[in-house]
Amino acid sequence: MEQTAMLSTGVIAFDGAFVDQVEALSHQTTQLCYHCHKCTAGCPVSAEMTYGPDRIVRMVHLGQKAAVLTSADIWVCLACETCGARCPNGIDMAHVMDALRQMARAEGVRPNQPRVALFHNIFVSVIRLTGQMHEASLLGVYKVLSGDLFSDLVVGGQLFIKGKIPIVPKVSRPGNMLKRVFDKTRK
Repeated sequence: MEQTAMLSTGVIAFDGAFVDQVEALSHQTTQLCYHCHKCTAGCPVSAEMTYGPDRIVRMVHLGQKAAVLTSADIWVCLACETCGARCPNGIDMAHVMDALRQMARAEGVRPNQPRVALFHNIFVSVIRLTGQMHEASLLGVYKVLSGDLFSDLVVGGQLFIKGKIPIVPKVSRPGNMLKRVFDKTRK
């Protein structure tokens, strides 16, 4: 059910089924949210977001599908699950954000910051290949593919020197469980 509502800020599209789609895909009952803002207050990257997790949920409830799926916020989310740990109703916003990313990709919506999607794709690929995160691989591939080779060379070099980013990855064989997770997300 798509309707158009006229607001003082202009015309927005309303998709009444959007909240149901998000809840089905994320397995989260977002309608329990009463907007206490604890998720956004605890989010380590909320300062980099336009809306923040609580406003994204509100936009989902208002059926603002296009605005949500084109928002950079869904790609900026680190999936660290701090929001879910803080939520008094147990809503895991990391799952909601992941569902929104999946919906955006399925509908061919490109993020307005293409490097965010590139980073996300490399992140997932490194985990799929090594069974865990290897920051040097992520950083190296991202730098080459994004063309942004020198922007944080000094800071990156200091992290390597201090041993914070090991050069050689510890490769653990991605077990059957991890393989099942990736297989399930492809469907």
